[in-house]
Amino acid sequence: MTRTLLPIVLIIVLVFVGVMAWVVYGITRPPRAPYLVTPETLATVTGPIMNAADATWNNHDGTTARGWLIRGADGSPAVILLHSYGADRSWLLNLAVKLNESTGFTVLWPDLRGHGVNPPVNWTLFGSIDGDDVAAAIEYLEGLKTPAGKPQVSRTIGLYGAELGAYAAIDAARRNGAIRALALDSVPASPDDLIRAATAARFALNNSVLQRISLWGIRIYSAGKYVNTGSCEVAGTLRDKRVLLLTGEGGEQWRASTVMLKNCFSGGTVELKQDSPVTGLNLPSVTGQTEEAYDRPVIEFFDKALR
Repeated sequence: MTRTLLPIVLIIVLVFVGVMAWVVYGITRPPRAPYLVTPETLATVTGPIMNAADATWNNHDGTTARGWLIRGADGSPAVILLHSYGADRSWLLNLAVKLNESTGFTVLWPDLRGHGVNPPVNWTLFGSIDGDDVAAAIEYLEGLKTPAGKPQVSRTIGLYGAELGAYAAIDAARRNGAIRALALDSVPASPDDLIRAATAARFALNNSVLQRISLWGIRIYSAGKYVNTGSCEVAGTLRDKRVLLLTGEGGEQWRASTVMLKNCFSGGTVELKQDSPVTGLNLPSVTGQTEEAYDRPVIEFFDKALR
């Protein structure tokens, strides 16, 4: 009897492992496409005023990170912009340019792990490591020098993040005391929720069994690096931050978790804006007045919070 059942059991196990590997590979390699726009292509329209440059630095685990950088006034504050899962740095180029021009701040916006064209790190762990990567990006900014050899940025940092980027931002804020202000758009309740959403989107199937397989698979694949700490728990460790929470059209999936986050921060000031005409999840699909109606409150928030 045992000899008869053993091959069947082995086949079932192999099929299960194969499905798990297929699911995990699919969601840890986010969708990639050519950049929507680059500093070079934008400069052909804006002229020499567009002075964004490529930047690279090392993460704490020795991997390479990359982004675009616009230097602000000498010794000015800096803002780092973080995109959502499946997006890339080109989604935030317009916001970065407007922010720099309006405030004079230095702006850095990287590709998160696994994102962008030919990424130096091919996979994502849904926020488990990204907060530490943001801390490494801040160290890179702190090491920048002006032509006169003085620090390019002050010890005053702001972070903007959408969805995966929002989780990375609050996780980074507990690692580095220089972070004074956070603009968070469509914040997931936890990395597990990001995995569920990515699984449903990747396979066009909102199936609880498939999502459970993806959750187990990520834990095995990450070899202990994946940590499912809730956004509210992370926010509760932060003290005296200025926070802007954003939800709106196109971000309904994360509306409830974003609204609930308002009561999680310890001290500081928290502003909730629920009527955004668009979110960072669909920002490239709009232009003109709609885009400006989203960008302007974010820019004004950082201008006031970091002065």
